[in-house]
Amino acid sequence: MKAAIVGANKKVEIVEKELRPLKANEALLKMECCGVCHTDLHVKNGDFGDVTGRVLGHEGIGRVIAVGEDVTSLKVGDRSSVAWMFESCGKCEYCVNGQETLCRSVKNAGYTVDGGMAEECIVTADYAVKVPDGLGSAEASSITCAGVTTYKAIKESNIKPGQWIAIYGLGGLGNLALQYAKKVFNAKVIGIDINDLQLDFAKEFGADLVINPAKEDAAKKIQELTGGAHAAVVTAVSKAAFNSAIDCVRAGGTIVAVGLPSESMDLNIPRLVLDGIKVVGSLVGTRTDLAEAFQFGAEGLVVPKVHMRPVEDVNDIFDEMMDGKIKGRMVIDFCDKH
Repeated sequence: MKAAIVGANKKVEIVEKELRPLKANEALLKMECCGVCHTDLHVKNGDFGDVTGRVLGHEGIGRVIAVGEDVTSLKVGDRSSVAWMFESCGKCEYCVNGQETLCRSVKNAGYTVDGGMAEECIVTADYAVKVPDGLGSAEASSITCAGVTTYKAIKESNIKPGQWIAIYGLGGLGNLALQYAKKVFNAKVIGIDINDLQLDFAKEFGADLVINPAKEDAAKKIQELTGGAHAAVVTAVSKAAFNSAIDCVRAGGTIVAVGLPSESMDLNIPRLVLDGIKVVGSLVGTRTDLAEAFQFGAEGLVVPKVHMRPVEDVNDIFDEMMDGKIKGRMVIDFCDKH
C-alpha cells in the first residue's frame, strides 16, 4: 500500500508499505481520506522527537474491510476514525473517570503508532469512533481532530448561551471552534487573527465581531465593546495570543489553552486571584466527545471547509501551512487510489 511516512530532512516520503496481519480486537480500514494537521508538521519536523519511518496522520476516515477476533464495536462496511487518541490503557484513574486523553500510556496515531495517511490502516476497534450517516468522510476527517479538539475546549470553557467567547486563531481549529461556539453552544463569538483572510472567513461563518491584533489592541477592544469576554479559547501558537486572552476576559472568565507555543504565558497572579480567572488546558477529546462532535456535523450545525488533495501534494501542503496560505483544512484523498 502507499503511505506517507516521516522521512529525512524534515520531509515526508511516499513509500510502499506492507501491513502486518490483524490481531485480536483490531480492525483494518481502507482509508478514504486523511486531514493534514499542524501537529503533523511538528511530528515530521521532529519537534516531539525522531519518529522517522512512522506513517503520519490522525485525521483519518476509512471503511472497515476486515476485523480481528473479539471485535464487537465495528463491522465490515462501517466508516470509522483514525484519531490522535488512538488507544489508552482503559484501567487507570484517567481512563475510568472520563479523562482518557490524559492516560499516561496513551498511544497517538501518526506519532507513537502508524496513522491514517495511507491507503490502509490498522486500528484498535474499540477506540475507532464510527462516523454517522449524513456526514461526508472529508468533513469527518476535520472533526476527527480539529473539530473534537475545539468542541472539547468550548465544553471546558463552560460558556453559556448568549455569553461572549473569544477565539484566538482562526485557522483549521479556530474556524471550527467558531462554528461549534455559535451553532452548538449559541454563544456570541469574537474571532481574533492577524490574517485578514481568516477574519473574512470567520465573518462568513457567523462571527459577531472580528479583530486583527496586528492593527489594534484586541483585549482592550473586547473589554470596551463587551465588558470582557466570558471565556477565551486560544488555538493560536503565540505567546502574545495567550497574554491577550488573559486581558480580554471579565472577572470570573475562563481561558482554555489549546495551541502549543514554546514560550510561557505571563500570568498576573493578583488578577488571577482577585478576579477569579480560570486557566484550563484542553487536550483533543475522548471517544464520547468525538461521537458528539461527529453528530453535530451530521446534523449540519458544523460544516468544515475542506479541500481534497492527492497524497503527492503533502510536502506542498506543509509549505503552505508554514506560509499561512491555508483556509480551512487540506485533506488527502485516497478514494481514487482504491
